[in-house]
This record gives sequence, structure tokens and C-alpha cells, in this order.
Amino acid sequence: MSRRDSFSGFHPLVNFVYFALVIGFTMFLAHPVCLAVSLVCGVCYGVSLNGAGALRAQLSFALPMAGLTALINLLFNHRGSTVLARLPGGSPLTLESAAWALAAAAMVWAAAAWFSCCNRVMTPDKLLYLFGRAIPSTALVLTMTMGLAPRFRRRLQAVVQAQRCVGRSVTEGPLKERLQNAVTILSAMLTWSLESSVTTADSMKSRGYGLPGRTSFSLYRFTARDGAALAWLAFCGLIVLWGRMGGGLTWTYFPAVTMGEATPAAAVALTAYLALCLTPLILQGKEALAWRCSTCAM
Repeated sequence: MSRRDSFSGFHPLVNFVYFALVIGFTMFLAHPVCLAVSLVCGVCYGVSLNGAGALRAQLSFALPMAGLTALINLLFNHRGSTVLARLPGGSPLTLESAAWALAAAAMVWAAAAWFSCCNRVMTPDKLLYLFGRAIPSTALVLTMTMGLAPRFRRRLQAVVQAQRCVGRSVTEGPLKERLQNAVTILSAMLTWSLESSVTTADSMKSRGYGLPGRTSFSLYRFTARDGAALAWLAFCGLIVLWGRMGGGLTWTYFPAVTMGEATPAAAVALTAYLALCLTPLILQGKEALAWRCSTCAM
């Protein structure tokens, strides 16, 4: 990984449970406070993992996708009781649809941010370790899919550079020639992808992958620290579920915007959700503080 991350050093099961919780809550909790907490924490954790470049990447990809989601909701969702204006076609623009459009945009952006973090922390070897025995074929396909995009991008850059060195650039020259060069590069990339997939499949088959009784070596060991972290995640997750089932985290947009009852239980659930989303950043800050104290003591 490009940056040292304390949370990535935990057992793969802890990493998987954490991302399953935060991504699941992001997609099923429509409360504005929950969406804001998830979005801010996901973006901050992404910046902690990948630096400021992660924020620029999200602004160039996730933000337009979130804006498109909001625009589609505004144009095609006309439910709600409070009419703000009329669109050119006569369809009503309601306060409820506008509020839901903003919530859907925040949900999409937050989910994209957390999936980006998950892709950095849940490396293919961790997924293979977790699911290699239970669903070996699915685990292998999933790990190959996750690793395909970065390998494809690196190989594409190498092929484009090599073609440019021999005078076959896709950015210079007549349009017809550039299209021919682009087709040549695309053909080379498709051939490489297919050959790589066949080679990987033959290699795994020759090693007996997926056969009953096959053993595998792994460096991962479940320690007491992992058990404490898993208990903490379960504790926070259960409190959030308790708050959601109790109605404290509910937020209805149609036919009118209504919020759940503001009770101490709802405040506790929101606090637990905030603590859950901040867990990797808290661990990172704790390690940074410990490192600073140790260097000052020397």
C-alpha cells in the first residue's frame, strides 16, 4: 500500500466485517446525519490511505456521478406534497423529491468513497484467504477482477508508450491513422487480458486449487487484538441496528419529509455510528501519537 495504515494490519475478517457494516449502513440508512457522517468519514479515510490525490480522484469521478444521480431524481421523481416549481413539461418539482435527490447523491458519493477504501485495504490475498475454502471459484474470480483494473491500466500505459516510441501515437497525426493505432493498442490489450486469464486459470488448476482437502499457507493469525476489534465492531453495529429498529434513525421523504423521534436512544445510535465510521482514523491517530511520544522520549 502507498501509505502505512493501522487498520489494514488487522485480520482480514476484521477488515471485511468493518466494510460490510459501513457500506451496508450507508446504503440502508437514509437519515441525513448518517449520510453526512458516512460521507465525511469515508472521504477522510480515503485521503488518509491515498493522500490528497484520492480527494481529487473522488471529485473527478464520484462527485459527477452523485450529481447525475441527483439530477435524474429531480427530473423523474415527482412525488411529494410540497410543490416548489413546475418543470418546462409541467411536471412538479417538489421539496420532497429535492431532499431525496440530495440524499441519494450523498449516498452514492459515500458508497463510492468506502468502496475505494475497501479496494485498498481488502487486497486480493485477503479475499482469497477469507473465501478461498468456502467458495473457491467465486473467490478466485473476485480477486482476479479486483486486480484486473490496476494491471490493465499499467499495461495500457506501457503499450501506449511503446507505440508512441515507434511513431504510432493516438494523439498525433491524421484522424484515420490515430484510429488505426488505437485499434492496434486495443487488440493488444484484449489479447493480453485473455492470455493472462487463461494462464492464471491453468496455474491455479495445476496447483490443485479448489480440490477437497487442499491446504494453503497464510501469514494471517487471529490474535487477541483482532478479537477486541471484532467485538468493538459488533458492539457498534448492534447499537446502530437497535437505533434503526427503534425508529430513532428513520427518515421518511415521501409523501412528506418526516424524521424519527429525537430520543436519547437515537443520540446513542448516532454516536455509535460516528464511532464506527471513525474507527480506522482513530487507530491511525493513536498509532501516530504513540510514535511521536516514543520519538520524543528518545
